[in-house]
Amino acid sequence: MSTRTDDAARRRAAELALPLRTPADLDPLLERIGDARLVLIGEASHGTAEYYRWRAELSRRLIAERDFSFVAVEGDWPDCHRLNGWVRGRNGAMSATEVLRAFDRWPTWMWANEEVADFVTWLRDFNRETGRQVGFHGLDVYSLWESMERVVEYVRDNAPEALDNAVAAVRCFEPFAEDPQRYAMSLRMVPTGCEDETVTLLSDLRRLVQRQGDGEEDDFDALQNSEVVAGAERYYRTMVHADGDSWNVRDEHMADTLDRLLEHTDTRSKAIVWAHNTHVGDARATDMARAGLTNIGQIARERHGADDVVLVGLGGYAGHVIAGRRWGDPWERMEVPPALPGSHEDVVHRLGSGRGLLVFGDGDGDGDGARNAWPHERRGHRAIGVVYDPARDALGNWVPTVLAARYDAFMWFDHTEALHPLHVERRAADREYETAPWGT
Repeated sequence: MSTRTDDAARRRAAELALPLRTPADLDPLLERIGDARLVLIGEASHGTAEYYRWRAELSRRLIAERDFSFVAVEGDWPDCHRLNGWVRGRNGAMSATEVLRAFDRWPTWMWANEEVADFVTWLRDFNRETGRQVGFHGLDVYSLWESMERVVEYVRDNAPEALDNAVAAVRCFEPFAEDPQRYAMSLRMVPTGCEDETVTLLSDLRRLVQRQGDGEEDDFDALQNSEVVAGAERYYRTMVHADGDSWNVRDEHMADTLDRLLEHTDTRSKAIVWAHNTHVGDARATDMARAGLTNIGQIARERHGADDVVLVGLGGYAGHVIAGRRWGDPWERMEVPPALPGSHEDVVHRLGSGRGLLVFGDGDGDGDGARNAWPHERRGHRAIGVVYDPARDALGNWVPTVLAARYDAFMWFDHTEALHPLHVERRAADREYETAPWGT
C-alpha cells in the first residue's frame, strides 16, 4: 500500500472509531445487535487475555440485558457438558478452576485459564441469582473416544437392545489406541474404516431419543455425543486427502451443533458463539473462499439470514500470546511482533488510541467513496493459532480480508497480554489433530 493510501485509510478509521474503555462503551455494538438471535465473537489468537476478557464483557451484557440463552464455544462437547452442569448449579462444592482443570486435551489453555474461570463463575452466580439456566456448550468434533464412551454408557442404561451396535463401534476403533492420526492413516489401506459402525450408532441414538420424546438433558447429551462420533470419523477420514475438506467437515459440524442447541433449548433461544476469527468471520470476505473453505460465520449468515446474525472480530497490534512452538508442545508465553505495515491492525494502530471499537453499517458513511475505502479494502489481518512461531509471523499468519464484509463489528487492542493458563503442560503425544489453516 502507498503512503497516500495508508493515510486515507487512517483518516477513514479515525472517522469510524469508537472508544473502548469500559463495558459501557459496548452500547453502540448492542444497538447494532438489536434483536439478532446469533452473536458470534471471535479472537485473533487462542492465547490473548484481552480477547477473552472483552468477549466475556460483551457476553455478560448480552446475557443480562438481551436474554441470550447459552454460550457455545470452540471446545469439546463432553468437557463443556460437565462445565454446563456446573454453571447451572450442579457439583456445587467445586470451584471453576477445579472444573476447568478437567479440560486436559491439548491445547489445554484454550479453556482451562483464569479468564474463562472468571466468566463461568459469574455465569454460575448469575444463574443462581436470577433463576435462569444459561448454558455453556462445546461445538467441536475432536472428542471421538470420550464421546463414544458416553454413548455406550447411555445405551447400556437406556437401550440394551442397541448395545451390540455400540460395542461394534468401540471395537472397530480399538486397534488405534485413541490415536486419530493412526486411524486416519489406516484409511489409506482400508477406505471403509469405521464409517458403517458410526453411522449405525448415530441412527440408533436418533431413533432412541425420538422414542423418548421428552427432551431430557441426558438424552440430548447422548445424541450429541453420537453426532460427535460420526462427525469425528468423517473429519479424520478427510484428513488423509490433505485438502480443505477436513476444515469444512469440522465447521459444518460446529454449525450443525449450534442449530441443534438452538432447537433443543427453546424456540426463542439466542446464542453466543466463542471461536477463532477464522471460524467466526465470514469466509467469503477472505482468501478462504478461493480455497473452497467455509466457516461457522458464513454458514450462520446463509442459514439464519444476515439480519439475525452479528459477527464480531477481535484483533491486536503487538504484545504477548500463549501458544506452542509445535503441535503438542507445552505452552509458552511468546512475544507478538508489531503488525505488518499496511495491515488492518496497522491502520488502527496509527490512530494512537490504544484500543477501540468499529461498528460497520451499509457503506459506513455517505457516498460511493466511503463504500470503496477502508475498511472495504482487502488487507492483511492477523491470525495466530495454537501453534505459533513469532519469527515466522510475516510468512503465514496474515489472512487477506475485507474487514467490513468479514465482520459486523471489530474490537482492536494496540498492546495485548498473554492468557493465564491453569495447567502446567507436559508435551502431548506426538499426534497431529489439526489440518486447518493457522492451526485454529
